[in-house]
Amino acid sequence: MQSELEIPVRVRFAPSPTGYPHLGNIRTALFNWLFARHYGGKFILRIEDTDVSRRVEEAEQAILDGLQWLGLNWDEGPYYQSQRLPIYHEAANRLLEEGYAYLCYCSSERLEEMRREQMKRKQPPKYDRRCRNLTQYERDQLAAQGITPVLRFKMPLEGDTTVHDLIRGSINFKHETLDDFVLLKSDGYPTYHLASIVDDNSMAISHVLRADEWISSLPRHVLLYQAFNWQAPQFAHLPMILGPDRSKLSKRHGATTITDYQKQGYLPQAMTNFLALLGWSLDDHTELLSQEELIKYFSLERVGKTAAIFNKDKLDWMNGVYLRKLDLAELVQQAIPFLERDLPESVKRPLNNSYVCQVMSLIQERARTLAEIPGLTEFFFLDELHYGAGLLPGKGLDTESAGKAITITLQKLGAVENWDVSLLENILRPLSAELELTTGKFFGLLRIAVTGCTIAPPLFQTMVVLGKDKCLKRLRTSLQILSDSL
Repeated sequence: MQSELEIPVRVRFAPSPTGYPHLGNIRTALFNWLFARHYGGKFILRIEDTDVSRRVEEAEQAILDGLQWLGLNWDEGPYYQSQRLPIYHEAANRLLEEGYAYLCYCSSERLEEMRREQMKRKQPPKYDRRCRNLTQYERDQLAAQGITPVLRFKMPLEGDTTVHDLIRGSINFKHETLDDFVLLKSDGYPTYHLASIVDDNSMAISHVLRADEWISSLPRHVLLYQAFNWQAPQFAHLPMILGPDRSKLSKRHGATTITDYQKQGYLPQAMTNFLALLGWSLDDHTELLSQEELIKYFSLERVGKTAAIFNKDKLDWMNGVYLRKLDLAELVQQAIPFLERDLPESVKRPLNNSYVCQVMSLIQERARTLAEIPGLTEFFFLDELHYGAGLLPGKGLDTESAGKAITITLQKLGAVENWDVSLLENILRPLSAELELTTGKFFGLLRIAVTGCTIAPPLFQTMVVLGKDKCLKRLRTSLQILSDSL
């Protein structure tokens, strides 16, 4: 496949640890990883940690954990920009010496006032180039005042720059609309624009696949490459992810960090499949693709230009499909941590693996996430049920007839020795007719009595897993509740 491209593929995922990784970040990482794997290239991890004031503790570890959880293993790195400051300073000094950059001594107060005035005049806020043509004497005077300058890039004042984007085609930018952006901040740390260009060049990055919010930075980056006389990589800007209402994706749409999705019980293979379809597709109908298939078929030609729509219902459906694909032993292994975490404290730990296996066999078809499993199975693990108000006697039954039905059921089941599905069915189905109750009403009553729920797995299989003693105890408790209400 590598022969399809003229140069070895080297891509990077370069997150900033200023927040926990959200869907957009991880989708970008996934597309880079798939692109690298498809072409037999390298996937490089770079931590862009130069924004010291906004750094979030534990964010970096969350990024690494999220990538590892999804199986997006990196070939090089992680590299840290905070450990490469001398490299950026050397590059910045080169631009200054060769006349592509200048020192700016404007205070933050002056810049803020300038922006306010521009906005009052309904002009786009940008630097007015006050320091661009200072004389050496003026610079010396400002330096003598102890002002630490920033370094700005000298944008061309006329003309335009055209960049070819692998997804969007040619994009043209007029220089007159662009300002002289900061390369090096007063604290000595580089901005994204300088650091990313220097790193991409030194790391021989062949393709930059990133979110389309960076399109406006394209002319800056291309002109920087030209100033350094370096070969620019090829660029591809990925479509943004919107909520179902086509507004910016947020928590109200159900979108949270990748760490939260892991805690909510989504499977990594489902998340990978779902994220891959946010902006890319194999065709017009294929929804389920394994990681191997995604690697085989991924290409930028199938990445769309329009925004992708996040649909949590689709994610839940897809995760349910992947849960049902698990063999029972794997499902048990995946479910136990969530059961241990979320079942009531009264449930004894550690859980019995064999018993959990029996329970999982009954609910695998119903669960959409691992985090739903404790709620679906709680009644299997509790010693005593707490019946909700009005739950008994059940739909379509009065208290007296329900009490009679449970009394006779206790008599019939008390004598049973071989507690299995066939025997229970052979006893309880005829009993329904004997009581002159439909199976819907009678089995519904028994389901509430032994599970405390109106909806549960198949009744006879559930009763077998619960066991005779627990079922009879719960039937007696239900009978007492009915008797007390008479």
